[in-house]
Amino acid sequence: MQFRELKVPGAWEFTPQQFGDDRGVFLEWFRDPTFTEATGRTLDLQQANCSVSAAGVLRGVHFADVPPGQAKYVTCVRGAVLDVAVDLRAGSPTFGVWDAVLLDDVDRRAVFLSEGLGHAFLSLEDDSTVVYLCSTGYAPGREHGIDPLDPEVGIDWPTVGRDGAELEFRLSDKDAAAPSLAAALEAGLLPRFGAGAQPLG
Repeated sequence: MQFRELKVPGAWEFTPQQFGDDRGVFLEWFRDPTFTEATGRTLDLQQANCSVSAAGVLRGVHFADVPPGQAKYVTCVRGAVLDVAVDLRAGSPTFGVWDAVLLDDVDRRAVFLSEGLGHAFLSLEDDSTVVYLCSTGYAPGREHGIDPLDPEVGIDWPTVGRDGAELEFRLSDKDAAAPSLAAALEAGLLPRFGAGAQPLG
């Protein structure tokens, strides 16, 4: 398994080795020794989620209060999504910076996002299926979001899907009503840089 840190510190891309034959394919989509080597930490698994999305569905940018925050290890087992990490940590040298990885059923990459980072993805195909491992369970009172179309953040979302057809973005009511990055910062909703993430080593 290969790995690299993204432009957003605390986010990594993992690319597994795949073993295929006439029966299909086998791969390790998470491997603790490699994960620990890359990130300098372990992943305390508390919840596993699965999301199925039509083409054009845009989910996020989501984040949780820190502490405890919620770290995520994400992959796409069917279809394709553009997965995005955004540095939402107030006071971070890379505050507002984002990076993206194509997660699909071809390269079968995964992305890890540390506590305090924002997470979003855009489905590029009907029935795109995303699964993710979470370090804490869902707690509605601690979950927040910012507008994924906020021009200040400027995420370069694709406008065509995997099949070349034009995408029409579809957001939940909650995501459509989410504040801008500036408004979330002013309201004190954002995590603070260096607060509450699992210590390295």
